[in-house]
Amino acid sequence: MDGGVSILRHPCFSAEGHARFGRIHLPVAPACNLACRYCVRKYDCANETRPGVTSRVLTPYEAFERLSILIEREYNKISVVGIAGPGDSLFNEATFTTLALIHREYPHLMLCVSTNGLLLSETLQRLIDAGVSTITVTINAVRAETAQRIYLRVSYGGRQYDGMEGSELVVTRQWGAVELAVEGGLFVKINTVLIPGINDHEVESIAREAAKRGVYIMNILPLIPQGEFKDIQRPGQELIQRLRRQCSLHIQQLNHCKQCRADAVGCLGEDKDMEFEVLMSQLGQEYCETI
Repeated sequence: MDGGVSILRHPCFSAEGHARFGRIHLPVAPACNLACRYCVRKYDCANETRPGVTSRVLTPYEAFERLSILIEREYNKISVVGIAGPGDSLFNEATFTTLALIHREYPHLMLCVSTNGLLLSETLQRLIDAGVSTITVTINAVRAETAQRIYLRVSYGGRQYDGMEGSELVVTRQWGAVELAVEGGLFVKINTVLIPGINDHEVESIAREAAKRGVYIMNILPLIPQGEFKDIQRPGQELIQRLRRQCSLHIQQLNHCKQCRADAVGCLGEDKDMEFEVLMSQLGQEYCETI
């Protein structure tokens, strides 16, 4: 991979590229195998801009059609196609169908997925074969004791896990998968949700572990208070910037994240998801009127 050039075109990995290049998130992955205590997913909440939100879940073929229309209209300098939920990308077979469709027709586009990493080890070769070059793994802990306070339960291998057993499974599989992904030639970004009083003491340790494994960049995200953590105060910029400075001693830090929706379209901070949704509805109506 030509990392020196292509990664600069990824707005979620590059400070230089985030204002020049756009991305589209295709919401084809509704199911999730990890219950995070801070996660509330509302698929039809049009007025919220946060992870896990989409106007609707698409089939792979609807997603491909949406991308094709976007490209035909040269919409906002799209360079990256991402699948970021609204559940876990790798827990949904639709993700792989969508990636294959896009890579076959538009091999020039960068493909990216976001995941909790539980299934990354066993799906890594499928991702590489589908043309994926960048991946984001959300890792919120290095110790199972901390992970237990963040994750309610885990689904893996047809079983449900909770408590320390589930937390140890999450931590072990996440870090092992990250190492394999880097060895496989992918650019890896670690997302860490900063949860005051829960994992703030462990964020720098996450940075150290990521650096050891060759992770490209780290993104510290402030908690959005909701779910079981609705009463925890959202961390302020002073705390976030202090942790970023500490972590930058170990690994490059991303500072421009907008905590995007699962159906985001356009450049970061200038999303056109609602505008594009209206366009798709209009095109659908026009089609119906012709038959």
